[in-house]
Amino acid sequence: MSQLDTFQRIRELPREQQIVMALYLCERMVPNYDFFHQLTGFGDSKPLHGTLNACWDWVANPKKTKVNFARWQEKVDEQTPSEYGHDMLGVYPAMDACTALSTLLQGLLDDNASNFLDVAKISQASVAKFIELNDAEEVGTEQLKEHVQNHELMEYEVAIQQAMINFLEQQPAVNKALVSQLKMMLKDEGVSNLGLALDAEE
Repeated sequence: MSQLDTFQRIRELPREQQIVMALYLCERMVPNYDFFHQLTGFGDSKPLHGTLNACWDWVANPKKTKVNFARWQEKVDEQTPSEYGHDMLGVYPAMDACTALSTLLQGLLDDNASNFLDVAKISQASVAKFIELNDAEEVGTEQLKEHVQNHELMEYEVAIQQAMINFLEQQPAVNKALVSQLKMMLKDEGVSNLGLALDAEE
């Protein structure tokens, strides 16, 4: 299925499932920040992982868990790198991870489903940009779009999003058990959306 089909199917998910989908995709992007942080020493991964954990806790039990989404968003924004001053490809996936998390938090603050969909778009765009920056010189401008669409990383990204939609469509409710299952799935998958191993420190 195409990327557009993927986005339409996310729109049709119940709100709770849309939040879980966005959170799952953020989990797959944050290791790219970890990798950038380890290479450059820039920033701090802890607020990003803290945000993920706080959001998972809230999703698992929203009635009993209080989360200051605005404060977490400030913490994420404080750790967001800029392309200026970082002459390496890794800065872009790190920026994208922060943007995705901030977008998720904005959606939770505003109760705006379009933000949750935007996380899926950011994740796909991050993969596309990574492929373009790596391969543009070899492939050439005319073939680049087709090259990106057919690249194994992009095919895997779309497939992962589709698989998670399929999974969530079968879930009657979002609860603590589902959150635990999703965390195990992320651990078993073991790679970020760019194929980096999820062995970074948390």
